[in-house]
Amino acid sequence: MTYEDWFRKDRLPHIYCAGCGNGTIINCTLAAIDQMNWNKDETVFISGIGCSSRAPGYIVTDSLHTTHGRALAFATGVKLANPKLNVVIFTGDGDLAAIGGNHFIHACRRNIDITVICMNNQIYGMTGGQGSPTTPKGCFSTTTPYGSAESPFDLCELAIAAGANYVARWTSYHVKELEKAVKVGLETPGFSFIEAMTQCPTNFGRRNKFKEVLDQVEALKTHALLKAKRDRMIEQGENIPDDFFIIGELIRRNRPAMGVKT
Repeated sequence: MTYEDWFRKDRLPHIYCAGCGNGTIINCTLAAIDQMNWNKDETVFISGIGCSSRAPGYIVTDSLHTTHGRALAFATGVKLANPKLNVVIFTGDGDLAAIGGNHFIHACRRNIDITVICMNNQIYGMTGGQGSPTTPKGCFSTTTPYGSAESPFDLCELAIAAGANYVARWTSYHVKELEKAVKVGLETPGFSFIEAMTQCPTNFGRRNKFKEVLDQVEALKTHALLKAKRDRMIEQGENIPDDFFIIGELIRRNRPAMGVKT
């Protein structure tokens, strides 16, 4: 198979808004999966609710489009029922970290052998443009019309602290790096978490003064700081701006995993 063979062409055209970065992340994921030489009959995609969670509907494998926030609970059941299956989850920041937050930390704790790709657009893109657990301070949404006053979750730090074996973060701009990170996550036994920062021109961009899609992509690019550079800055006593986020491979370890193929 090639990565295009994974698409369910009868479901096209897709529902994503013009300029949405989710399609880029789907392509990166399928390109990585294509390199794994997986059989589509042994691969399952699972999602919850939201823009990102519509992704499995465009892929030819068996899939589960579950209830809001419950994708990891369903994925855990699928993997434990049949450890031979390759289980991949598409989720968003609201689906994963808000109503699904408890499932997230415990899936990391159990180190279940699944791979999670989180499309983090920093807002509830599909369900009304509300502020999410990752909406940056000062940013506008339907529920933060004067700017968010709350500190956002760092999903990668949360996954690391909870016990995930592999954690990485890239953006929709860093396509080759994202593809490579997904492949490493697929290869790593245990819980793998890849966060993909992505643009949402409809609900985040237009409320936060990004007139063009490329303006938001450029903002992701220029506010991303490689982990190695961050570490050097800390060693040299330099201050890291609050609005920067760290990209790269953040952890890779070998904790005992649950549901690994035998």
